[in-house]
Amino acid sequence: MTLTTTAELVAAGADSGTPVFAFNIVTLEHAEAIAAGATAAGRPCILQLSHNTIAFHGDDPRPITAAALEIARTAAVPLAVHLDHVTDPELALAAADLGVGSVMFDAGALPYDDNVRLTAEVAAAAHATGLFVEAELGYVGGKPGAPASAHAAGVRTDPDEAAAYVAATGVDALAVAVGSSHAMTSKSASLDHALITRLRDAARVPLVLHGSSGVPDDELLAAVRSGMTKINVGTALNIAFTGAVRSVLAGTDKVDPRPYLRAARDAMAAEVQRLLEL
Repeated sequence: MTLTTTAELVAAGADSGTPVFAFNIVTLEHAEAIAAGATAAGRPCILQLSHNTIAFHGDDPRPITAAALEIARTAAVPLAVHLDHVTDPELALAAADLGVGSVMFDAGALPYDDNVRLTAEVAAAAHATGLFVEAELGYVGGKPGAPASAHAAGVRTDPDEAAAYVAATGVDALAVAVGSSHAMTSKSASLDHALITRLRDAARVPLVLHGSSGVPDDELLAAVRSGMTKINVGTALNIAFTGAVRSVLAGTDKVDPRPYLRAARDAMAAEVQRLLEL
């Protein structure tokens, strides 16, 4: 199966009302697990490389991106590769040269006017190279500089502001704040489904839910029915990964990393398959 693009998957999901899951990669084992889980489920998905992951790999996006692209090219189901939460315009605009078809440019920490100006500049330049561009409006909890609680006053995305933001920036998809938080380790988030529908109708571009690991399954499904299209998952894979590593290491004094990495990869693949089969 050939490498596909985020644009194709998101357009198909928006047309059919089905979710497009995007799973965060940290290591090669993450990418292998996502591909294995997607193959087992018989469903396409997106492999995401965050700016933080690229920083973890020595601030050089080429090796881990090349690995993700090759796994996508050889997978039995359509997989896309996406750069996520990129805060550096130079890195965002390097996505096309890396072979990636989409980027999420994150200027959400800036004042609104600066966010609009910089995102519009990046989106215009990115579109000229054929990239699909996602951006964020509102404060999804769990990020540096964002309110600690996803339910704090003023953190939700305003529909009228979302409409103006999309018109001013020309972005292709919009991540919105509707009650989820990044890095949640318990499924306790409660989403504002009425707000999701209002945002869908106002923004008129596919909506993206960040921080989905903390959202219960029934809430995720309701969010899709309300108007969400792209569902980002990261921490849930790390929970599966770390739990498997701890379990294996608790029962051995051997130092070969392959047994615990194999268990971690299998556990992540199972979680990917479970989510894709919801």
